[in-house]
Amino acid sequence: MKLNLLSCDAQRPDRRAIAKCIVEISSNISESLSNEFTDILLEGDPVEIEMKDKNAGSTLRALRKLSIDYEIIE
Repeated sequence: MKLNLLSCDAQRPDRRAIAKCIVEISSNISESLSNEFTDILLEGDPVEIEMKDKNAGSTLRALRKLSIDYEIIE
């Protein structure tokens, strides 16, 4: 499943938590790439990731907890 991470609306976004979440939910993203994606997301640009399909519900819940807006692409 592909996700488009649109924005983060948190008052004070936790960069480390967001980067860690991206690494955990994605199927092929390293820590350094996750940090770059986090910076891009926090600057206001969308990021597309390929998600592991194991726990889609808990993954989407984790994104909502971090105040990340997303859309499911496929």
